[in-house]
Amino acid sequence: MATADGTWAYRDRFGDSFGRTYFRRFPPGVCSSVGIGTYLGEPTDTVDAQYVAAVETALEHGINHVDTAINYRCQRSERAVGEALRRADVDRESVVVSTKGGFLPFDGERPEDPGRYIREQFVEPGIVDPESLVQGSHSLSPGFVDAMVDRSLSNLGVDRIDCYYLHNPETQLLENDREAVYEQLKTAFELLERRRAAGEIGGYGLATWQAFRVPQGHEQYLSLPAVLDRAVAAAETVGVDNHGLQALQLPFNVEMADAFTVKSQPTDEGPVSTLEYAHESGLSVVTSASIGQGDLAAAIPPAVDAELSGDTAAQRAINFARSAPGVTTSLVGMRSVDHVAENVAAGTFDPLGATAFDTVFE
Repeated sequence: MATADGTWAYRDRFGDSFGRTYFRRFPPGVCSSVGIGTYLGEPTDTVDAQYVAAVETALEHGINHVDTAINYRCQRSERAVGEALRRADVDRESVVVSTKGGFLPFDGERPEDPGRYIREQFVEPGIVDPESLVQGSHSLSPGFVDAMVDRSLSNLGVDRIDCYYLHNPETQLLENDREAVYEQLKTAFELLERRRAAGEIGGYGLATWQAFRVPQGHEQYLSLPAVLDRAVAAAETVGVDNHGLQALQLPFNVEMADAFTVKSQPTDEGPVSTLEYAHESGLSVVTSASIGQGDLAAAIPPAVDAELSGDTAAQRAINFARSAPGVTTSLVGMRSVDHVAENVAAGTFDPLGATAFDTVFE
């Protein structure tokens, strides 16, 4: 498990190689502001080996924030991360490991009959109630989340997951009303609070795509104040002093800056952006799609590009994402050792200051 001593020791080992604010606070200590993601790629042995090499290299060169999910590549990404953790010349206590649950995962490969697979592997054993499924593939039911935490611990080969995200909870809004989804979150949070009290997760969060970057009237909008209220209530129900909701993961890049520009979160003084509300609430923000799943590695809008530091477009795109106020880590998918080297080097350049970042949007 990541510890304060372990993550600060990692920062002491690598910090002099990077620019200012490269390492940032993230429970329980600090983590790199460039993180490695493991989403893309086919579920094959070849891609497994690429990810193991990439994650191992990243950990040994200044990236100590690793993100995955149980459904990524049919559980293979979690297993590749676990193998890299065992191989890398770093202490487990120095690495923040995050994963997600919510989508029903395949195992090793895509089955010929996905519906039959879900019925046999999840419904018939009682792991998931079919009534809780949205689009036949997503559930936030406590029993399902509980089983997925166990499976992720096994896949990763760890005794604790540092941050466990509920994956795309706004998917539930496709078939349920908003208040019902908030109550689903509360019951899922209660389960995660119990796993946190048992020491099996360090904290939890929401990994979203739409929920926190769309306006209030959008069908997949979620209110961050309402979510935090459910976390507080869950902690009270379980009997712990402070809730464990610690992070949001959401898309953010040059072309998807909605979490900064859209004032969607209500306050007594009027609506504010998700980034502002998260910062004021003490939540860490982790950005996904930081280089647009590779699209921004080719080109960035010229007016923005001119304001950014970095030798390559990919480095400048990463530095845009991690320059946003309130962002802790910007994730970049990496399964090439060469890309790891390029993306790690983005951290040797200083991010934009707050004034310079604001100027981009004027």
